[in-house]
Amino acid sequence: MKTMSNEVISRLKKDYIYNLMLKGSREDGRSFEEFRDIVLETNVIDKAEGSAKVQIGDTQVMVGVKLQVGTPFPDTPDSGVIITSMELNPIASPNFEAGPPRENAIEMARIVDRGIRESGAIDLNKLCITEGEEVWMVFIDVHVLNDSGNILNAASLGAIAALMTTTVPGEREGRGEDMLMPIREMPVSVSLIKIGEEMFIDPTYGEEDVCEARITVTSNQDGSICAMQKSGSGSLSEEQLLHSVDVARAKASEIREKYLLEI
Repeated sequence: MKTMSNEVISRLKKDYIYNLMLKGSREDGRSFEEFRDIVLETNVIDKAEGSAKVQIGDTQVMVGVKLQVGTPFPDTPDSGVIITSMELNPIASPNFEAGPPRENAIEMARIVDRGIRESGAIDLNKLCITEGEEVWMVFIDVHVLNDSGNILNAASLGAIAALMTTTVPGEREGRGEDMLMPIREMPVSVSLIKIGEEMFIDPTYGEEDVCEARITVTSNQDGSICAMQKSGSGSLSEEQLLHSVDVARAKASEIREKYLLEI
């Protein structure tokens, strides 16, 4: 008995998801603009300065924040430094491989980093110890525990939640007293994918596998857009783009109010 090739299976999956879309439905029964259940826990890593675990549906991401004293960049001598990395653990998905970070992990880490940086979430000037000599370096480490789709939004939510629980270890490093991370914004990233002519929020693994394009919108508390990233070979019409921005801002506000304001 012959087995179906991966190409045939992928085509059948795409047809299945596409036909559901034509009926106004999705494979898990959600509407196009509905998130899966979100669970957010903070202070889950004892040895980190701040940490969070985010679950969106079956997708699970752990974020840890570590700080150390370092040298500032020459063009920002009075500002702290943010460095974000993402590890796609092989146990999280059969598509992840062991070894150095792959292109996909690097791209997603940059999107998470850009959302934090461009939003002004951290007052980096307050992380300056001695101008031009010493600043606090903030390392945001994202570990994907299970990929069931939309790890990017889980990572972004985990990053800002972890930062909001972070203590700068001044006493440990002999740099004065401990202080809370100087947070001044709560950016939230929301991604939508395009299948056919429809835009789907919070895509599952299967939907991501067959989508034509993805747009990730990061917004601040006042609704202003601080970062936006489009990926995939498909194009978005002006109407689809504006619709995605409106939906992303509205969902970001809901997530912020329900999860981040409680931290």
